[in-house]
Amino acid sequence: MNVDALEAMAQRLEGIGEELSDMAIDALSRATSGDPDSAETGEALAAERSILKARRAVEKSIVALREPARRGRSRDPIDEVAD
Repeated sequence: MNVDALEAMAQRLEGIGEELSDMAIDALSRATSGDPDSAETGEALAAERSILKARRAVEKSIVALREPARRGRSRDPIDEVAD
């Protein structure tokens, strides 16, 4: 697979990650706007946790897709310390 295709997919996933972040904020907003003991609040908090879990998985996928490009470039000694 071509590195450009992997980068294009990583960029698409970044957009999905941003959408998931927005959804998590909306769920958290719903959870904090009502009665803290209501079922609706509990459901909103559970949704927020699930959405954040999905966002973390997307972020891991982005890193995995970009790994071949990182291995292919010539590395600077300063990069070695940063990794």
